[in-house]
Amino acid sequence: MNKNWNIWRLTPPQILVLGFAVIIFLGAGLLTLPFASATGHSLAFIDAFFTAVSATCVTGLVVVDTGSAFTTFGQIVIVSLIQIGGLGFMTMATLVAFAFRKKITLKERLVLQEALNQGSMEGIVRLIRKVIIYSLSIEAIAAVIFTIRFSFDFGFTRGLYYGIWHAVSMFNNAGFDLFGTYNAPFVSLTGYAGDFTVNFVAMMLIILGGIGFIVISDLMEFRKKRKLSLHSKVVLSMSGLLLVVGALGIFIFEFTNNRTLGSLDFGSKILASFFQSVTARTAGANTVDIGGLRQASQFLIVILMFIGASPGSTGGGIKTTTFTILISAIITMIRGKEDIVIYRYRLAKDRILKAITLSMMALFLVIVVTMILSTTQDSSFLKILFEVTSAFGTVGLSMGLTPDLTTFGKVLICLTMFAGRLGTITLAYALQPKQEKELFRYPEGKITIG
Repeated sequence: MNKNWNIWRLTPPQILVLGFAVIIFLGAGLLTLPFASATGHSLAFIDAFFTAVSATCVTGLVVVDTGSAFTTFGQIVIVSLIQIGGLGFMTMATLVAFAFRKKITLKERLVLQEALNQGSMEGIVRLIRKVIIYSLSIEAIAAVIFTIRFSFDFGFTRGLYYGIWHAVSMFNNAGFDLFGTYNAPFVSLTGYAGDFTVNFVAMMLIILGGIGFIVISDLMEFRKKRKLSLHSKVVLSMSGLLLVVGALGIFIFEFTNNRTLGSLDFGSKILASFFQSVTARTAGANTVDIGGLRQASQFLIVILMFIGASPGSTGGGIKTTTFTILISAIITMIRGKEDIVIYRYRLAKDRILKAITLSMMALFLVIVVTMILSTTQDSSFLKILFEVTSAFGTVGLSMGLTPDLTTFGKVLICLTMFAGRLGTITLAYALQPKQEKELFRYPEGKITIG
């Protein structure tokens, strides 16, 4: 083999980008097959490609309704892409390696480190084992509960299929569902707005998938260690704060809105408020009409989607830890302090710079894509901003724009979903030329700020 084409000569970020791209194109190819479409005719490639990108990037934005547009084969392809995309193709490859007792090489460990956003390779294989065990166990438990619940509505066979399918979709924060029909597409979980079982299990799956595998591992070992890492403390505290603030905001803004919470009883109002707050953190399922929300609620959801889930999770966005660092930096500056201190730990300067860089790159991406789509799509600005932020945060919520996207708009949203899943910094590292060590430093300069 020509060494120039040896995949293992690529950097870990390049391998991740290439791996996800290959999976997407394979998935798109399978979804264009006639027996994947409910009509028996091949789905347009751009629609199949969009669906494959959305599934692999665990987003949930759809141009055709999953429940009515695809056969069982097509739906299985989609849920397989969700599982691979959620856990990461390198995690799935490692699972195969474990099954065949294959040794994990140094290069593979480096790629796994990049995929899980870890600071070092120490214990990376052990973490992967935990990721696989925890993920499959959580999905299995949820699938059993969902199966029992859905069996009352659809019978045992279909209830089992729906139970497994939606357990995988919700845990991986994908937002895909099978409840749409030919006459009523894109309904998501609106039929279960007041159903405590479905709402509670779905929210727990979304939260567990969104806090990240490092935090889940920490929580599982808490009884033995009796302490949590700084990372876990930040993730859990910020996730809880955002969940409560989001639910409270939606409850207040939508309380009298008959298109959303207004027609529900008080208990269902609270349940729906919390569900929409949870799902805005990269899940994509919804129990009320997102297009019917008041603009204040829609903009609040845009903010929650931009922040997103947590590092090492199945979700997107700038991440809760990044948002925590930004808020802490503002507070530190206002107080006139020099160091950012969180839970009595001082943060290193490189962590702060990375958080600022990631946030600015994400904001720049959302602004540019929104401006471009505003010139190519005949729709309101908030609707377009909502769609773009949902794509970047790999959320999947939509105000109804997705099916009406032009071909150019679909391609642009696909690129945004891809960037959101892999991360803007990972993409930047993958595209940049090989770095050379700097041999000198420039003199320090000062710029007036404020």
